[in-house]
Amino acid sequence: MEERAVAGLDDLTAFLARLTGLLLRSSGEGAHLVERAVAGSARAFGGAASLLLVPEGAALTVTAADGATRTVIVHGFPEAFRLDQLVATGPLLAELRAGGMGIAEADRRLTEIETAAAPYPWWLKFFGVVLFALGFAPAMQPTWYEVATTAVLGALAAALVVIADRVPRLHRILPLTVSTVVSIATIELFANDPAHGGPVLLMLPALFYFVPGDYLSAATAELAAGLITTGAIRLVYSIFLLIQLYVGVLFGVFFAGASPHALFDVAGHSDLPRWALFLAWIVFVVGTLLAFAIPLRFFWVLLLLVYVAVGVQSALTKLVGETGGTFVAAVVLAAAATVIARGPRRPPRLVLMLPGFFTLTVGSLGLRGLSTLAGGYVEGFRDLLKLVTIVTALAVGLVVGGVLVHKPGDA
Repeated sequence: MEERAVAGLDDLTAFLARLTGLLLRSSGEGAHLVERAVAGSARAFGGAASLLLVPEGAALTVTAADGATRTVIVHGFPEAFRLDQLVATGPLLAELRAGGMGIAEADRRLTEIETAAAPYPWWLKFFGVVLFALGFAPAMQPTWYEVATTAVLGALAAALVVIADRVPRLHRILPLTVSTVVSIATIELFANDPAHGGPVLLMLPALFYFVPGDYLSAATAELAAGLITTGAIRLVYSIFLLIQLYVGVLFGVFFAGASPHALFDVAGHSDLPRWALFLAWIVFVVGTLLAFAIPLRFFWVLLLLVYVAVGVQSALTKLVGETGGTFVAAVVLAAAATVIARGPRRPPRLVLMLPGFFTLTVGSLGLRGLSTLAGGYVEGFRDLLKLVTIVTALAVGLVVGGVLVHKPGDA
């Protein structure tokens, strides 16, 4: 029988509180996965732990090996901008489950993860956000004009992202600020010819980094799993982020002196060759790695999953429609990510699913619908209805895919 390390109440509580905070900050796939990791870590030191969770906090009750108990409140705002920390947490949790690691060593390892510098300098993150937008642009409108416009608008958005890293107060209103700036630039510089497409389609790729599609799907998945509190709160927060983007677009129209009717939603004539559409997803994955601090060694597996998600969705959409195609693509993506993620040195499931998930373009439908409605065009209702339908199909598909291949010990 393996020997288990035993920790006192004070040391165990301090370690588990810090671990809980780190996991909450990385809970873009759902806060419900935090409890399993924290409880397993407590057992590794002869204790026990239980949590009452909301997306940005937890009431953590710790019981040491001698029966002493303590409850603490932990806060951790959910975000997905330092996924390198989530990647580094996996091997630590696996070693804890294996037993034999002392609390002092575990605390030291956790400190290294928390204090580690971002894997890429600010200028690479800047280019990551730009490439993220450029890779997504052909999915919105397959035109060279869309790509050129996105290069400029994406650079504006990326500059604000980098500035916000140095001015933390800006983070809370970053979606509002970015959408205002991008909206002004789009109307003043690029939306002068309907043949190039409407301003809504021109500005969306630069804003996609801030669209809460992952939060929307995580919220729906939590609700589907019966986690009403966490799912409902995350859903409300997702809608709040969408509204920030929407209000920012309206501010841009106001400051540019234009009419809301300028927010028409018309696509330009396609002039991109097929090879450009294929290569765009490579650019997208590189941008995702740099923008979300994902180690470069995961490039090939993430690119494979992106092409699988796109291929399945495209093929099935022709046969069973967009909703059915998205559902099956989500099932395949979640199942593949769950299987690949097995093992302490493998990338976490959230990291594996993130780029493939973004290719399904869920959250942009909400912003597109709201912006089009603001312009007085009833077609916006169609996009909002698609948002509800597609996000539900996507979330349920992710749940089904995970369940189909689930084994004990899977994240």
